Amino acid sequence: MGFFNFLKSQLLKSIDWTDPSPNTMVYKYPMEGRDIMIGSKLTVRESQVAIFMVKGKIADVFQPGIHTLVVNNIPILSSLLSLGRDKKAFTADVFYVNTKQFTNQKWGTTNPITMRDKDFGSIRIRGYGSFAFKVNDAALFLKEVFGTNSTYTSESVANYLKSILVSGISDTIAESKISALDLASNLLEFSKVVKEQVNEQFTNLGLTLSNLVIENISFPEQVEKAIDTQSSMGVLKNSMDTYTKFKAAEAIGDAAKNPGMAGMGAQLGTGMALGEIVKETIKSSTSAKEEKPAEAAAPAGKKFCPECGAANTPKAKFCAECGKKLAAENVCPECGEKLAPNAKFCGNCGKKLK
Repeated sequence: MGFFNFLKSQLLKSIDWTDPSPNTMVYKYPMEGRDIMIGSKLTVRESQVAIFMVKGKIADVFQPGIHTLVVNNIPILSSLLSLGRDKKAFTADVFYVNTKQFTNQKWGTTNPITMRDKDFGSIRIRGYGSFAFKVNDAALFLKEVFGTNSTYTSESVANYLKSILVSGISDTIAESKISALDLASNLLEFSKVVKEQVNEQFTNLGLTLSNLVIENISFPEQVEKAIDTQSSMGVLKNSMDTYTKFKAAEAIGDAAKNPGMAGMGAQLGTGMALGEIVKETIKSSTSAKEEKPAEAAAPAGKKFCPECGAANTPKAKFCAECGKKLAAENVCPECGEKLAPNAKFCGNCGKKLK
């Protein structure tokens, strides 16, 4: 009787595992030399997959739920072990695989990425960010990555995945031929492109790249200064004259605060600069006035006929064109508004006068 109880104690009647750690990807259930009893219960929780392995080969895969381990429910195991209905137990390894997302995985460029830019030539850039991944095909992941270890964590595969990401980013930059300025200002769109390019390599490992964030792309100090200068010039390209005058006025104010010979020299220099600016301003104003036609040179005043609109001399009493009597004052032939003797358009209705 004691021996029979000993045999029963060596048979597993239920298999269950809860994950106490946030980063465990694969957990090998501790068999401790025991066999699994036919009819025992296998519990697979949400975000888990259970895999049975026999003689180093992957057998049956179980999705979330409670499963009764009978011959009909373990077809591959039954075939590999030649299990009949008279069998009471069998030997196998059980692996639990976490299928949840492993988030906030940090990545960064250990060495700078060299890219050829149309504006700055060959430059080296660095980047960093985060990514998330999950197991998509548990059996493939066990076959390609995990093997037969007792446990496997996200840290175990993270470095390899980071190298895939950095390589994918480098290849995407080279293929797209995107400029450094466009790359830095469109990180979200670039992240999506890289994710699509890299996901195929993740899929070959039984994984899925569920999210990729490129938080920053940094350039060498000289390139950043060139970008700042180019941005400043872009803002001021339409107001350089105003900007020059403003800076000269600032310089005068600063020079006035500096006593002594140094301040006097600065004042003389800024005074000369201001003199040149004032001279140019006066010259521009004078040129503008010279270009404007003087009112004194306007043609002599005329009186317009309200009937036919013909121009007549200021003293004419009848229209030389149609003979209609003219008013004592010059008026618009359209609306009757009183006009200046040399008016070319009516100030009230805008009619053009002959």
